[in-house]
Amino acid sequence: MTTTPESVQVGDRIGLPALEARLRHEMELLNLPPKPWVPDSGDPALLDVLVVGGGLNGLCVAAALKFLGFTRLRILDRAPAGREGPWVTSARMETLRTEKPVAGPALGLPSLTFRAWYEAQHGHAGWTAMGKIPRTDWMDYMVWYRQVLDLPVSNGVEVTLIRPEGTAPVLVETAAHGTFRARRVVLATGIDALGGPAVPPAIAALDRRFWAHSSDPIDMPALKGKRVGVVGAGASAMDNAAAALEAGAASVDLLIRRAEMPRVDKFTGIGSKGMAHGFFGLPPEEKWRFFRIANAAQLPAPRPSVLRVSRYDNARFHFASPILSAAEDRGGLRVETPRGVHRLDYLILATGFTIAPEMRPELRLIAPHIRRWADAYTPPPGEEDAGLAASPYLGPSYEFLERIPGACPGLERIICFTFPAVLSHGKLTSGIPSVSDGARRVAEGLARSIFVEDRAKIRAAFDAYATPELLGDEWQPWEGPIEEDSSAAA
Repeated sequence: MTTTPESVQVGDRIGLPALEARLRHEMELLNLPPKPWVPDSGDPALLDVLVVGGGLNGLCVAAALKFLGFTRLRILDRAPAGREGPWVTSARMETLRTEKPVAGPALGLPSLTFRAWYEAQHGHAGWTAMGKIPRTDWMDYMVWYRQVLDLPVSNGVEVTLIRPEGTAPVLVETAAHGTFRARRVVLATGIDALGGPAVPPAIAALDRRFWAHSSDPIDMPALKGKRVGVVGAGASAMDNAAAALEAGAASVDLLIRRAEMPRVDKFTGIGSKGMAHGFFGLPPEEKWRFFRIANAAQLPAPRPSVLRVSRYDNARFHFASPILSAAEDRGGLRVETPRGVHRLDYLILATGFTIAPEMRPELRLIAPHIRRWADAYTPPPGEEDAGLAASPYLGPSYEFLERIPGACPGLERIICFTFPAVLSHGKLTSGIPSVSDGARRVAEGLARSIFVEDRAKIRAAFDAYATPELLGDEWQPWEGPIEEDSSAAA
């Protein structure tokens, strides 16, 4: 039975029920999801694909898999439902940094876009009036996305160990929900998936009462009347500085290592579908140069984020001010930079993340075996970059590769659909704009690998298939005489 949408008029405030009807109709037009095709293993507990992470990347890749006929799927996320990803936890910006027209995780379906969701509730005028997407609205959209596509997410599940075992299923152990078994595992655990917060040695030894990383939960109201320092000049630094100022901090000193504020976002300037689909085909040296130049230029904070800070008279920007030392002193912190000493009550580190899989307890069995860029490529003198060298060197479907072939059988069954994949595949896992392109690449690669792995079962089904198209009653054989055409004979 075909679903008829209640409205197809773009821009009306049609309401979510009508939008969902329209989405169902679009999916029917595209035959989504298609019929299942992966042969039954006979083991009801065995998953075809287990996705670790129920945020943007995890939901999108699960939807892409569902749209390719996978049914034995499961998504695990340690956060409560509705708090997956950073949007309403560690993110402190007012709006997303992404421009609002992007289709994001819609996978080619117009009615699955954020714009369609927003206009259904606020109309075209509301969409036009909105500048950038409020981050809380984005979280609400992601909750709707999960629900409308009926994606199988289990919340409150913390993965403690991932154990590949050759050609056998990968074992995924959890803290309190037993062990899952899956033929393939997709890591979609965000920006710190293969490591953790980057913390300068001068800060790491201090009592945690005095500092936090920007990715930590921070009690901003508790900073009222405090002298706060923020390390960094990127978007996260500005967001945290603004949040502290808005909470009533007595002062906020931004300690910026660089002599000048970064101003140019290299990749946004040349972003295109060509970049999304072509980057993986570049030779290693060209990939390296793209990211080395981008790292050297550094990603600037959005203009509105900087203005959100600078409108406060008690915000101070200190350039050429890397931290030389930090110590507890008189109930607070004494932080020394080349330009002087700062007396602070609290310090927030917006210093990014390090790629170090050995930091992640759940990756402890595979971390020593993951092939890194340091194992695959040696840059020319002067082009070294330790952060890039630590990045995973991935296969064409985002799969991990072994550092030493044969040392960790089954490692290739684990997919790295996380931020550190960007050096291998380009900026498809770094945010909203190209996530659908990356998710399709993963899903298509998994479909190919599982099809090849199951080829004997699929061939057996092919050989056994005998459902006739013709029943034999569609024609009558001619039984009369056959006369030679005299003209043809002549």
